[in-house]
Amino acid sequence: MPFANPLTAANPAPTSSHNAAPHSKKAALRHRSDSPYQQRNTQRENPAQVLIKQAVDSLIQQLEAGKSEALTAYLTAMARFHNYSFGNILAIARQKPDATRVAGIRTWNELGRFVKKGEKGIQILAPMLGYSRNRKDADDAEQRSETKPQAVLIGFRAVYVFDISQTEGAELPEMNHSISGDAGEHRDRLIEFLSLQNIQLEFNEKIAPALGVSYGGKIALLPGQSKAQEFTTLVHETAHELLHKTERRTMTTATVRETEAEAVAFIVGQAIGLEMGNASSDYIQLYHGNAALLAESLEVIQRTSAIILGAIRREETAQPEQFATAS
Repeated sequence: MPFANPLTAANPAPTSSHNAAPHSKKAALRHRSDSPYQQRNTQRENPAQVLIKQAVDSLIQQLEAGKSEALTAYLTAMARFHNYSFGNILAIARQKPDATRVAGIRTWNELGRFVKKGEKGIQILAPMLGYSRNRKDADDAEQRSETKPQAVLIGFRAVYVFDISQTEGAELPEMNHSISGDAGEHRDRLIEFLSLQNIQLEFNEKIAPALGVSYGGKIALLPGQSKAQEFTTLVHETAHELLHKTERRTMTTATVRETEAEAVAFIVGQAIGLEMGNASSDYIQLYHGNAALLAESLEVIQRTSAIILGAIRREETAQPEQFATAS
């Protein structure tokens, strides 16, 4: 089933170009009163929203103090813990930026490892589920009795996880499927994913000096790139295809859109083991004094990265939130 993104629509004009040259750093984010994050401030925030707000506020304090590498640490956490919820990823990055593998005490103990004395846990939120029956056919008692209960979210509770560096004991089996400098089969799976989304892919020398261009329904790549560069360029343009159409395109500047796409490429590339570098000074383009749009950018970056990683790593068993590995 093709990915249904309500923010995407066909657009014959080019929506992006991925160049080797640095992005412009002069554009600023537009302040929009109708931003979904600004609207949330008028509503009663649930625990997950509070967690996100605390993490974003902490990140902004670091950015305003000149610590631009803090934003790169958050993107790195998205690569390491892409199976986690957005709020929990931010919580882990805020409390322990260098975390690589996290799990609860029980999980670590089952693996033969134990939390070191004096270590402080990383607080995240775990969903609490209840069960309800489908009452659509309430008049039919027999059918109602055969209806299976459905799990529903009833709230959240605070739980604590610990990074592997906070534990000691048995060595873990190697769980890192890293592919240093080579995208391997992930490239083919990404191309297959694009086909399922009805997004055409072509190689065209005429787009030079751009490495890639997104047209809305079609991606063009410059031939002759290294395998690693070609893959990250393709991820960059895929991010544009999934993110930057209609409303979202009008709510952000070209610089922010390019930085969001580059951030997605950073996360996906790092997750499969490519050497991506830090480029923290570039990612700070996501923030120009607008906390609401920074939070929104981080969430769509995380969600889009998770969609792409889910498509290209489908052979790997999805990990529950009790345990995640860094790639």
